[in-house]
Amino acid sequence: MAAEKSVRVKSGWPMLFVVVVLTAVCVAAIIAGAMMLPPEDMPVATGTEVLGVVLLVVGIVALCVGPFVLLMGFFTIQPNQARVLILFGDYRGTVRDEGFHWANPFYSRSAGTTVDANGKPTARSLRLSLRARTYNGEHLKVNDKNGNPIEIADVVVWRIEDTAKAIFDVDDYSSYVHTQSETALRHVATTYAYDSDSDEITLRSNIEEVSAALKEELSVRLEKAGVVIDDARLTHLAYAPEIAQAMLRRQQAEAVIAAREKIVQGAVSMVDMALSELAAKHVVDLDDERRAAMVSNLMVVLCGDSEAQPVLNTGTLYQ
Repeated sequence: MAAEKSVRVKSGWPMLFVVVVLTAVCVAAIIAGAMMLPPEDMPVATGTEVLGVVLLVVGIVALCVGPFVLLMGFFTIQPNQARVLILFGDYRGTVRDEGFHWANPFYSRSAGTTVDANGKPTARSLRLSLRARTYNGEHLKVNDKNGNPIEIADVVVWRIEDTAKAIFDVDDYSSYVHTQSETALRHVATTYAYDSDSDEITLRSNIEEVSAALKEELSVRLEKAGVVIDDARLTHLAYAPEIAQAMLRRQQAEAVIAAREKIVQGAVSMVDMALSELAAKHVVDLDDERRAAMVSNLMVVLCGDSEAQPVLNTGTLYQ
């Protein structure tokens, strides 16, 4: 497993001055050598003329080779970028300092080839972005802890921390992040239930806990690629279409039951208060049969779905 090594390289501005001076010297040598060449009507070459030929040849060769080779060593690094240096297959280090730099011209320009999504080979760049990136996952259809089919999706904010691992330990770190993000989301989705009546952690009710578990899962999986996770959260959560209607009716039934429980508790409390007040203030004395009738009437009024229709009793309580 590769580990990142920091390395410093020369500034590009002094080397650019050297290239300019070398080019000027080569041009001057070519001009001086051309001026020393003998005229066409002089068949015998002198020592000065031989020197002119040598200067001309050396100047042309140096002009074609020297500046061209030196120019291959220049490169720039923007903020939050890095450049991996490889010399004949040997990893020499990573440059993270922004600016205009010059290094050995024989450093590799790519880290080999990889295959893209369309199956075409592409060169792997040695210039890496250290900026935070966002991956919006697709909607996945998985089964939760209880076996219910659900649809789930996430968003992952990630960045490269170790450039050596990103280049040498995985084939394509971007595809690796996407694949592992989907795998981690599937694993987390099967660990928790969509919803539950107990106090256990669920996907719907405990977003923060589930997001923390997803982030931890991704951090372990992506450590091999030198990638760190800044944030990971669910962006979509729903029952699969084939059970959505059934689960909706279930949730509605649970809501109705919970509401009925509250209504009954309130009605019993109000009936008890009414009977206690009547007895304490001696408004009316009721036997057990009349008390039961009053309780029944009050419960119907308080718990009914529609408004009760009053009936006037023109007789006695027993008629």
